[in-house]
Amino acid sequence: MKQRDLSDQERRDWLRLYRSENVGPVAFRRLLSRFGSAAAAIEALPDLARCGGAKRPVTVAGPGLAERELAAIGRLGGRLLALPDADYPEALRALSDAPPVLCVLGRVELLHAPCVAMVGARNASTNGARMAGRLARELAAMGYTVVSGLARGIDAAAHAGAGGAATVAVMAGGADFVYPRDNQRLYEQIRERGCVVSEMPPGTEPQARHFPRRNRIVSGLALGVVVVEATTRSGSLITARLAAEQGREVMAVPGFPADPRAAGPNRLIKEGAALIESAEDVAAALARPRAPGLFEAPEAAEEPPLPSRFSGGEAAAEPTEKRRERLLESLTTAPLPVDVALRQCQLSAAEGAVALLELELAGRIERLPGQMIALIPQ
Repeated sequence: MKQRDLSDQERRDWLRLYRSENVGPVAFRRLLSRFGSAAAAIEALPDLARCGGAKRPVTVAGPGLAERELAAIGRLGGRLLALPDADYPEALRALSDAPPVLCVLGRVELLHAPCVAMVGARNASTNGARMAGRLARELAAMGYTVVSGLARGIDAAAHAGAGGAATVAVMAGGADFVYPRDNQRLYEQIRERGCVVSEMPPGTEPQARHFPRRNRIVSGLALGVVVVEATTRSGSLITARLAAEQGREVMAVPGFPADPRAAGPNRLIKEGAALIESAEDVAAALARPRAPGLFEAPEAAEEPPLPSRFSGGEAAAEPTEKRRERLLESLTTAPLPVDVALRQCQLSAAEGAVALLELELAGRIERLPGQMIALIPQ
């Protein structure tokens, strides 16, 4: 998306569209591309959701909601960055599911320095926390911004190691909602000396579904992700795979095989991640050509443009109810890649693009990070 200045009214409309029910980041971009403006897309939302089989009218965010959120961000001393803004981080803007809007508190310039994400176990060992802190301190001294999620354990050690200054905390809830609460003091340091970002409205308490969305921002801001301690079922490994899909470098600190927290990083190294023992290793990994294997990011399957005839009044004609139902029948609550789902249904790319948008706006399917979709139980 090209850089440009949004008018105040456009900024409010962008916020309204993204806060409307069932409008995720991918749907937002597709709506904006087809209808030309957020205001026009807002007008089309009810018809699109109806065509997708919504069981009740979709909730469209009103002007008052946008005004209240902008006022809340102002009281926090923050800014609302939209995708076209010059200060929106370029690495994040390149993602197909980049947040259309970001609440930013603190030093925006940190988002434009070369960033390295660091993630790992919440129940970190003493040695793991020390390692994360040392790496973050060394990386900050080398001019990198350290990005993490302000969780317990490795996240907190990384933020603290960067001195609370050369670091970005990506929040799962609102930019003012500290979770866990025992990181309140660290949060205050980062807010004063570093940077805090969130795609959620101020005051939002994080829920389980918010964390994968948060993780795509952690990896999306960075040149690469370092995993320090993680079990094989850890969310940190999900972040590592998101990083690979985004074309970022995946790195891991090896650990003692008998420690379950070492299983995740050790497996990543076996599968092609760079072995990290120092900040110099990180810099070298970021400079190297990508090695083939699991961490060679696959070519993203881009969905085609929506048909030119697609509009709020004409959406009912394409695709047909039968095609939408065929797509729904192929899905379960287990995530499935978009391109695989369309192949299974024998839907063309154009038919699939319309069906996916309508079904998402109707609240019947959910888009997940990594170009995955899943059925929402009704």
